[in-house]
Amino acid sequence: MLLVLCLLGTPSWAQPPMRWGGDAEGGAPFVEADPTDPSRMVGFDVEIAELVARALGREPRFVQIAFASLDQSARRGDFDIGLSGIEDTPARRASLAASVPYYQFREVLTVRAADAGRYTSLASLRGRQVGTLGGTIAYDLLLDAEREHGITAVSYDDDVHPYSDLALGRVDAVLLDHVLAERAMRRTAGLVTQAQVVATGHYIIIAGPQQAALRDQVDEVLRGAMRDGSLERIFRKWNVWNEDQPALFARVLAGTTDMAATEPSVAAPAGAATVAAVLPRYLPSLFRGAALTLVLSCAAMLLAVGLGVAIATGRVYGGPLVRGALTAYVEVMRGTPVLLQLFVIYYGVADVIRLPAFMAALLGLGLNYAAYESEIYRSALESVPRGQLEAARILGLSTSQTLRLVRAPQAFRLALAPMTNDFVALLKDSSLVSVLTVVELTKQTQIFATNVGSWLVPGLLCAALYLAMSLPLSHLARRLEQRWKASTA
Repeated sequence: MLLVLCLLGTPSWAQPPMRWGGDAEGGAPFVEADPTDPSRMVGFDVEIAELVARALGREPRFVQIAFASLDQSARRGDFDIGLSGIEDTPARRASLAASVPYYQFREVLTVRAADAGRYTSLASLRGRQVGTLGGTIAYDLLLDAEREHGITAVSYDDDVHPYSDLALGRVDAVLLDHVLAERAMRRTAGLVTQAQVVATGHYIIIAGPQQAALRDQVDEVLRGAMRDGSLERIFRKWNVWNEDQPALFARVLAGTTDMAATEPSVAAPAGAATVAAVLPRYLPSLFRGAALTLVLSCAAMLLAVGLGVAIATGRVYGGPLVRGALTAYVEVMRGTPVLLQLFVIYYGVADVIRLPAFMAALLGLGLNYAAYESEIYRSALESVPRGQLEAARILGLSTSQTLRLVRAPQAFRLALAPMTNDFVALLKDSSLVSVLTVVELTKQTQIFATNVGSWLVPGLLCAALYLAMSLPLSHLARRLEQRWKASTA
């Protein structure tokens, strides 16, 4: 019996499942949850993954991975293959096992219909804001356009909000794949995609760097699907088939395709070079991100301190209604995620008031941390000995004078250490505002790491910049505490 099994090969039921990584947040037509059955995924990348798994005699099993983390997860071995509109770049080919291209896309500009005759190219968008996905070919193109045409690149974590912000007037154009642009025009009225092709690129399947044998098997499956029309049928089903694909298939089948090397228009310098070589290009962006992080954190902390003092004072001295309302505010802000609060402030109330991204980030962080600060100040105020308050009354001081001259100074000394801790925490939590298109330090680092295919050097640089911002503050707080202790000794 064992000899028969060896001759027949490993049966399909004995093969491990084919774990394939993708990001369902990207949506159709790539990968999305089936509206009729959210437990299953649908999309043309889903069907390609299933096609590959069937050809290899394995059962497909979806693994949810954030789009920006697909490369790192492939290196970690979190899945066997990854596909979710993954672009072919030199960085991926240098650090991962990358398949032959299976789809050719065009980078195109989408604008509001009223601006269709005005913004026809990147050059015509001088001084304007253009949105795109961070860590993509389109983002690299916009970085080049920043230097050449004075464009401001606005980075997003998903491919839905760039177009919704375009419709709202928060950005002036969006540069992304034509597949995404066509879907956005069907979903959002009043948008027009320009016919001019800014660049071309290709989607590929990735695997871990040690999975060259699996990559070769995937290549053969893709070539077979190109020959027998399986890929074409999938693309036609999802309405993404066009005249570019037959030429791509012909080049792949002829073995003449090395897209990351032969398409200079999409090969950003960061991808082809080493981290050391591209560091001068990204270092200014990291410093700008650090400066933005510091300014945002300081402004949000000032807002949080001001509101926190007012809330704490109201809860200590206010009447029942005031205390009840302020307590409810504190509990709501502390009991819900700050990320949710940021989304509500920026996107949720956009129909009523369209806040700029920086202002929304400032309000979101400031309002959230005000709740935490108020608890620190309330506790500090209530820690002042009752005897001192009685003494102030006997001396004829009013309630406001007692607060200003006796209670508040002592409370501030008690609150200084936890205030410093909160500021350092806010400095790190500022990374969350990237969901509002604020490109702070962590977001710049993520873009850098994605484009060079490594987190080691970008991550160390990011950590060093955060430490450079937070350590002086901690040192200053310790000095103040020591001085006050000495003065009261």
